[in-house]
Formats: sequence, C-alpha cells, structure tokens
Amino acid sequence: MPAIDEFRALHRPGKPLILFNVWDAGSARAVAQEGARAIATGSYGVAGAQGFEDDESFPITEVLSNARRIITATDLPVTVDFSAGYGDSPEAAGRSVTAVAALGAVGINLEDQLPGENELNPIPAQMKRLRAAADSGLFINARCDVFLDVPAEGHDAGRTAIAIDRARAYADAGASGFFIGFTADRRAIAAICEQSPIPVNALWTPLAEGGFASHAELADLGVARISHGVRPWFAAMAWLRQAARAVHGGAAPPYDG
Repeated sequence: MPAIDEFRALHRPGKPLILFNVWDAGSARAVAQEGARAIATGSYGVAGAQGFEDDESFPITEVLSNARRIITATDLPVTVDFSAGYGDSPEAAGRSVTAVAALGAVGINLEDQLPGENELNPIPAQMKRLRAAADSGLFINARCDVFLDVPAEGHDAGRTAIAIDRARAYADAGASGFFIGFTADRRAIAAICEQSPIPVNALWTPLAEGGFASHAELADLGVARISHGVRPWFAAMAWLRQAARAVHGGAAPPYDG
C-alpha cells in the first residue's frame, strides 16, 4: 500500500489519528520515538523557530528545506502545514504543493483564509485552490477558519452550517479531509462530523480552556484526526523562557545534569 494510502487509512472516525505537531527535524524525531503514527508540522512553530511570523513571510524555500529535513529524520509519514498554499493564484499554489509532494510528504494542510485577509476565501475561489492542490496526489486537509477569532457564544448553528457547506464543497474539489479548528463546541463538532463527506480533523482544546479532558471525548463526537497545533511549540517555548529566567536570576536550572 502506498504511503499516502496508508496515511489516509489512519483517519478513522471514532478512533482518530493523534498528531502532536512539530517544527523541525529534532522535534520530529523526538515525537516519532514516543509512539506517533505520523508526523505533522505546525506552521506557527515552523516559522517561529526561525524568527518569522505565521503569515507566509517565512520563505517557501526555507519551508521546503525544513520539511525535507523532517521527512528524512523519520520513517513515519509526514504531513506539512502549508498555510494558504504559498501562491497568489490556484496555479501557483498548485505548483508549491507539488514541490512539497516531491519531497516525499504524504499530505498538507491548506487554509481558507489568505494571508492579510480578514474574511474566508469565497467558496468558488477556494475550490479552485483545492483542486490545484489535489492534483499533487497528496492528502489535502482543507482547513476552515469559520470559528477563528469568534467568541465561543458565536459558535452557533448558523456558523456550523457554514462549515458544513464548506466541507461539502471542499470534498467536491478533491480535499481528503476537513480541518475545523478553534472551537470546542460539542454540538458544532458532532454536526460537522455527521454531515461532512470527508474525515474531520479537530484542533485540540484543553479542559482548562473549555475543551476536553481526553482524546476519547473528541473521538466520541466522530472526529477522525486530532491535531495539537501550536500548543507543543508554545509549551516548549514557555519551558525555555522559565528555565532561562531561573538561570539568569541566579537559581539552579530546572533540569538535571
């Protein structure tokens, strides 16, 4: 079975693929050694590790170089968070995605909010970008930002319906999965999972932020893939700052050795 087919088979509603997102070859190797079934990058951490913002200002040549190092660091399938596709047109984005495929990746994430824009890309325009990306043969995880920057009380039936419409359209355009992030609303997630024609990827939200106590709770809603997104990067940087603060303040470092 080809690697992409094997990766696709890991997306099972009720028994989701868990992705603890990485940012470089070292973090990929560490996660791989701890029982991961696949490796996924997170664009925020990838850019942040090199001092860039998460807005496609991190040059695509560097994105590809970083992805190549990650892919060669592990035998696990690797999917690359590719922002909005690194292309001003569907054709340009398609060429960029093809470059990722040439490295040996099995998939990408593709967002529906373009850099510098405050609104979602109109469905017909986004479908063109997804079709161009799907021509690469990769597992295209179509991210929908309908809940991004919307207060939790706004994660209602109307906004859920928008997400479902986009899931159907994105599937028609050749997407392999539908990534719905930035919500922990159980009704919304369950409805999207029930009505999406392609497997649903949810973004992990911890219980302390109104989210979930375990992956099993998301699995019970029908989710087929759970991403931890930027949280591993934030946690790693928080530890680093805490350790540096302690050392520079004259305290013992918070680690052995």
